[in-house]
Amino acid sequence: MALEIERKFLVAESWQPEGNHQIIRQGYLPQRDDSPFTVRVRRTDDRAFLCIKGRNSGVTRAEYEYPIPADEADELLTMLEKSGENFIDKTRYVIPYEGHTWEVDIFAGQNEGLRVAEIELTAEDEVFAKPEWIGEEVSGDPRYYNANLIDNPYCRWK
Repeated sequence: MALEIERKFLVAESWQPEGNHQIIRQGYLPQRDDSPFTVRVRRTDDRAFLCIKGRNSGVTRAEYEYPIPADEADELLTMLEKSGENFIDKTRYVIPYEGHTWEVDIFAGQNEGLRVAEIELTAEDEVFAKPEWIGEEVSGDPRYYNANLIDNPYCRWK
């Protein structure tokens, strides 16, 4: 089974985006409330993926990701948009730091103002260094799961 071990943190307001980045648009296929999986279509600048993620157990969950043709991802995203489904739009910065890679997502649209950094690990108890711009850990808070930002966007939190 493919597993993803990921921790999430808020990003300090003092951090300024710089360097290489990619624009990400992702849409979620409708699912039953009791479904153990979330299925998303993700389109980046030049690539596209279909991703199936399981429920979290701590900071670990099943993850299956498959490349798909970009034009087919665009078709799926257009169909989802026409059906009234919401999307996550964000810009991602990839930042190497002391042997690990941090992905900082700057959200747009209804989630504008939200800035989250993620780090993927090989074990839940893996030790890693945090850059000075890393803030509060939000790994266990379901509000910060991308799939939940569809129904409860950041703009409604305040």
